[in-house]
Amino acid sequence: MSSRNDPLRQQLSNAIDWKEAHASFDQAVDGIPADKRGKRAPGFEHSAWQLLEHLRLAQDDLLDFCRNPKYVHEMTWPDDYWPKSPEPPDDKAWEDSVAGYRRTREQAKRFVLEVEDLMARVPTGNGSQTQLRSILLIIDHAAYHVGQIVALRRALGIWPSA
Repeated sequence: MSSRNDPLRQQLSNAIDWKEAHASFDQAVDGIPADKRGKRAPGFEHSAWQLLEHLRLAQDDLLDFCRNPKYVHEMTWPDDYWPKSPEPPDDKAWEDSVAGYRRTREQAKRFVLEVEDLMARVPTGNGSQTQLRSILLIIDHAAYHVGQIVALRRALGIWPSA
């Protein structure tokens, strides 16, 4: 059976952007008015812009870690993973971040189907850092922060009502 027909790999690939148990990334970011992208609601540490850009940066880094046999971890936590300003520099930065996240998301979905061995150690990782672990991190990390975007939108009164 080819890896593309492996039910586990299909489920993992689907989980990267599934919409079954919660709002998807696309639902969470679509329709946020430009004047609300940099707003923080009371009790929220981050704006939608900061959450979006953090998701993009972390996903890009995790996927590079998985695929790049010459990966060098150059980013510093947390400074390089979170934009300092709550406001996006402009509409183009927002649109580029959304597009970048979606592009890397599709690459991650393909990676799950194509990587030779899910249980293999990531080339530059330590013994516990397998390809499967990294994929699960991508899934879990996205679900967590997408949930934060939805909660923030509710608090700002800009979440579509059911």
